[in-house]
Amino acid sequence: MHRVKSRQQIAEEYGVCRKTLYNWLKQENIQLKHRLVSPKEQKEIYEKLGMPSQLN
Repeated sequence: MHRVKSRQQIAEEYGVCRKTLYNWLKQENIQLKHRLVSPKEQKEIYEKLGMPSQLN
């Protein structure tokens, strides 16, 4: 988890579309500052949503 990822890449890790990921982030009050997701933001996402099965 040392590089930035796109929102699409994060959604693919969870096996969902970007819109679903957006809704999940909104429910968890996770606000991404940029189009690319920083390692720090990825950590917050994984802590709140759980690790995607592709990364386990």
